[in-house]
Amino acid sequence: MSSYGYKMVIAVRDDLKLSKGKTAVQVAHAAVNCALVTSKNDKKRFKAWHDEGQKKVAVRVPDLQQLFDLKARAESVGVVTSVISDAGHTEVAPGTVTCIGIGPADDLLMDRLTGDLKLM
Repeated sequence: MSSYGYKMVIAVRDDLKLSKGKTAVQVAHAAVNCALVTSKNDKKRFKAWHDEGQKKVAVRVPDLQQLFDLKARAESVGVVTSVISDAGHTEVAPGTVTCIGIGPADDLLMDRLTGDLKLM
């Protein structure tokens, strides 16, 4: 287990200008997906993150290209990701990618991956 702990980061596309409610729901989708994948594939990491209080941080990513760049960087170091596409019933067209969940993973690793992004 990391001496610094674990966290999950959800990066939301800033260029979409989603409402607060839509943003909250998209972030929730990403967090749940990442938690479920981690609980299935890495029970020890999931338990540590869960027992520490399930730290989550929401940040902004400028656009779709940078979201996918972040996805590639995270996956290249073995971190779970979950890209969220909206159903399109309210604010955006069906299939619009709104955010990405990353982790949970070691705090320091997550800081290297996402530390340059602005908080929500």
